[in-house]
Amino acid sequence: MNDAVTLNATARVRQLIDLTTRLTARLTEESRIFESHRPQDAAAALAGTQELANAYRRESAQVKASPALIAAAPVADRTALIRATQAFEAVLSRHARTVEAARTVSEGLVRTIAAEVTGQRGNPSAYGASGKAQAGDGRAVAFNRQA
Repeated sequence: MNDAVTLNATARVRQLIDLTTRLTARLTEESRIFESHRPQDAAAALAGTQELANAYRRESAQVKASPALIAAAPVADRTALIRATQAFEAVLSRHARTVEAARTVSEGLVRTIAAEVTGQRGNPSAYGASGKAQAGDGRAVAFNRQA
């Protein structure tokens, strides 16, 4: 292979390693935040995480579609990419569990609050003893099952 192909493949692999490592670090930090029961602290970095995740998705899809893009890179670099990807996948699994746990807790809190509000309102009755419609409680509670 010529030097230009090798240089391009090496540069792409190293770029992927850097991207994967940065995304792994970001997800590790977010997992730590969720595990500390402070999901609001992750909100500030959410856009940056999404941007990194989108870049990772695009780059990895290109390599998957055309493995020749990195085939000429040195074995050591390709091995480092494999290791970085394995670390990323482990952190991604942990992150998914912590986000799911935070979502479950949040939904439980919303359900509890909605039940409490409903309980405080009492049972609605459409008509009073006089046969006239009773004025209802004008407050509304909405519950959306998506977090």
